Amino acid sequence: MAAIGMGGVTLHSLRHTHASTLIAAGIDIVAVSRRLGHASPRITLQTYAHMIAGGDDRAAQIVGAAFGSKAVATT
Repeated sequence: MAAIGMGGVTLHSLRHTHASTLIAAGIDIVAVSRRLGHASPRITLQTYAHMIAGGDDRAAQIVGAAFGSKAVATT
């Protein structure tokens, strides 16, 4: 990538940045997996699970709302 002024940037790092950006934006893991060409979303999850944050808090909010809870997570 040095030819375009991006020394030290590899295609692999661009691929990782692409996947990480999609996950951070909330794109579902199946869609990300398809874009990366992984044989299974399991491969994507094994590689990028650390990027998926706050899912449990959000799930608790949704279930709480379904049961009429007025408590809201502060994260």
